[in-house]
Amino acid sequence: MTQDGGNPLRDLEEQLEQSDLRYVRGLEAGRPRRPREYRRGPAWALLVLSVAMLVTGLVLPQGLILAAGLVTAGATAHLFAPPQDPAGHRPRLP
Repeated sequence: MTQDGGNPLRDLEEQLEQSDLRYVRGLEAGRPRRPREYRRGPAWALLVLSVAMLVTGLVLPQGLILAAGLVTAGATAHLFAPPQDPAGHRPRLP
């Protein structure tokens, strides 16, 4: 128990509601969603865009589009890495 007499589970629940409301609503409905840290939808969309830029840069002799595709693909790579906790350890994916 905490020293101020509060309920630590309630505090944790309030913090979770503030950070990811869609995840909490999914749990309440019995259809849990992945937490926000593990959703990869935008990363896949950005990767498709970067591959399209790479192909366009190769088909048309455009070095700038090709370079932009390479930079975008490199920037997208970090979105696929699992999140780290403050201690630097990576949690296991479910």
